[in-house]
Amino acid sequence: MSGIDADQSPAPTGSIVVGHDGSDYANHALAVALDLAGPLGASVVVVRAWSIDTAPRPADWKFGYVSPLTDYAGAVREKLEADAGPIAAQHPGVPVEYRAAYATPLSCLISVSRGARMLVVGSRGRGGLAGMLLGSVSEQCVRHADCPVLVVRPGVPA
Repeated sequence: MSGIDADQSPAPTGSIVVGHDGSDYANHALAVALDLAGPLGASVVVVRAWSIDTAPRPADWKFGYVSPLTDYAGAVREKLEADAGPIAAQHPGVPVEYRAAYATPLSCLISVSRGARMLVVGSRGRGGLAGMLLGSVSEQCVRHADCPVLVVRPGVPA
């Protein structure tokens, strides 16, 4: 993966890492992470895992032309900043770093959150039997992360 934005290196020690997939759940998780970071004096690392299937088309994309992975990584990062930037702007005193990683969501979040103060992820709110059968990124993060994990449920105020 050399040459593409695949930064899964650990976030700065003491930072708060938040997974962001572009959903309203992720926006809510980001708002909660930023609310926590301010009083703690922590920075926030917003990370989006991606694959060719989930990446937006690069600006130079044309039918029949396969753009390099670096172009896809740039498009993912631009989309991440566009999605998360307005929420981060509401917390001007909190330093925010954006990362787009060519990886699965679980491996990306676990790797980046090593050494972090906390990992914050949204929950799609699946419960009961469906939640047990399907599994989820948030549930796996709780099991495998090296730091505390806050799973933010829908409808819980930021």
